[in-house]
Amino acid sequence: MTLYPPVEPMLAQAAETIPPVRPHAAVAYEQKFDGHRMLVFTPAGPGGRVLLQTRRGALVQDAFPDLVAAADQLPYGLVLDGEVLVWDPEAGALSFGALQRRAAARARTAPALAARLPAFFVAFDVLQTDGTELLALPYRERRRRLEVVVAARELAAPWTLCPMTTDPAAAREWLETWTDVPGLEGLVVKSMAQPYRPSARGWTKVRRRDSTEGIIGAVTGTLARPQLLVLGRHDGAGRLHAIGRTVALRPDAARTVGGQLLPGDRGHPWEGVQFASAWGSSDVLDVVLVRPELVAEVSADRAVDRGGVFRHPLRFQRLRLDVTAEDVPLFGAGHSAAAG
Repeated sequence: MTLYPPVEPMLAQAAETIPPVRPHAAVAYEQKFDGHRMLVFTPAGPGGRVLLQTRRGALVQDAFPDLVAAADQLPYGLVLDGEVLVWDPEAGALSFGALQRRAAARARTAPALAARLPAFFVAFDVLQTDGTELLALPYRERRRRLEVVVAARELAAPWTLCPMTTDPAAAREWLETWTDVPGLEGLVVKSMAQPYRPSARGWTKVRRRDSTEGIIGAVTGTLARPQLLVLGRHDGAGRLHAIGRTVALRPDAARTVGGQLLPGDRGHPWEGVQFASAWGSSDVLDVVLVRPELVAEVSADRAVDRGGVFRHPLRFQRLRLDVTAEDVPLFGAGHSAAAG
């Protein structure tokens, strides 16, 4: 059967650490990139259209004319699964913000944007070759066929083969050190014997997490029993910028933090500011402003935008009563730790 969009991609469930390998089980570790999931469909023959599908099934080839043009490197009847990334030449790094702009571009403006912010596709699976779907094949065979396609066609940018290893020690090294590179955020762990199961969470994703600090500027709930924290950092001029919010606090943490909070004074730097409930959401948090003096230590993954905002919720670890707001890294410093 020939695959046509929409095809529901296989998904991963999150884990805190690399899962142990069962005896005699063969496991693959792939680098996890901080991009948008995308499926690439090449036409069955000359004159057909290249289609680019998002995780949710939308067709977005008009927003990525550079990938469509580069698909002449690919064979007919191919379906690739992977991540689309965008390079920002001014920053000299991969940029999620630039990717967001590319994804939102309309057909009229997309070519000019593509010239300034080129897209790249990191392929980690192949679902069809020569018009024959491969979903029932084990991952080890699909990976072999993907490598054959890349080698036989001598694929070059914007097409890239996702790095993979079966060595747990190499995977740990990737997670601990390679994720210092912007755009790399962790690992995806896959069974070598597993078929491709659309929409099933059959893989495991492990994001690198680091400890860092922020100033508590607002909470949801009440001062006595906060539910989650909105954290900020000062810029070089002393202005307090929001950097993210935590997940819901555990009861013991809520009691500890609530015992230290003071209501925000008149003229609080966040008066009149609205905070989204999640990255890209239009829902607004109902917050209580607090005096921006307490410092919280949190655990954060590597998804940080260029301005220094953490895209995924932070995890509260403890209050840092031993440091002051002046010790917290400045806005834009990412995972830097507080002084003191």
